[in-house]
Amino acid sequence: MDTSVGDIAGDVRPLTWSRTVAREMVHRSSVAEVLLTDVRRLESGDFEAGASWSRSHPTFPRDGAGLHSPLVIVETLRQLGIYIPLRYFAVPMSSRSLISDLYFGIDPSVEPRAVTGATSVTCLVRVSEVRRGPDDAVTGLRLHVRFSAYGVPFAQAGGGARFLDGDQYAARREGRTESVVPGAEAARMTRPDARSVGVAGEGDVVIGLDGGGVLVAPADPAHPFFFDHVTDHVPGMVLLEAARQAAAVESGGTLLRPASGRLKAARFVEFGPPARVLCVPHHATCVFRFFQDGEQKAFGILGYS
Repeated sequence: MDTSVGDIAGDVRPLTWSRTVAREMVHRSSVAEVLLTDVRRLESGDFEAGASWSRSHPTFPRDGAGLHSPLVIVETLRQLGIYIPLRYFAVPMSSRSLISDLYFGIDPSVEPRAVTGATSVTCLVRVSEVRRGPDDAVTGLRLHVRFSAYGVPFAQAGGGARFLDGDQYAARREGRTESVVPGAEAARMTRPDARSVGVAGEGDVVIGLDGGGVLVAPADPAHPFFFDHVTDHVPGMVLLEAARQAAAVESGGTLLRPASGRLKAARFVEFGPPARVLCVPHHATCVFRFFQDGEQKAFGILGYS
């Protein structure tokens, strides 16, 4: 384990943004995709963390607005939801971390503009609803995070995580544990123009169009952000971005950058057959649902300012 940050309660040293935490502690293969730079436990039992949001990150919008993507907030939450349990709650490194649900909200009036280099973000983290198994090992918890930059709070996020050992995960996957990626069907699919869904290039598009319907179909199965490491199911971050892009398509391009959102993942979404996204815009919101094999796999809502 990385031992560069404090382990004890009441660690009074200042946060640092000088280097990132160990990549394996946030389940990333590339150091460039590690956002956390430091984590320490406060006397209250809460945690304080530093994160560095780079303007050059693959999710950075090229629309001239000069703002970070909401996905960076969610990815920071995801990394905190892995690092803190591994470091402070004795969750084994070999465990599989699953997000059961998440939410985020941004205050557009005070959120930081992306500056040259990177934005140093401070995260105040509260852990609740810690669940333990018969052996007293932690099997799940919830995180609630408040984000601030330059001393100004500008966003919040949270969600639930479950931790499974190898046997538990294999049992849930029912034999579908082979690492797979989007196949030829996704490669042949018609896609919306990248600019119409607010992304930098064709490789950032994660949806396809099928007779007017929208399907989850990442254009680049080796995308540095969405597929930093192999996975046997569609990652939650891809689902959230697919919902965002579907909202852009269904709204005719008027709903591009959400200021809030919720996602509930009820079941695993497989790479094939491509899951269908049903997205219904209504004024400044968009309700979405993911269907695959006749089942609703995930659902949620996006809100726009």
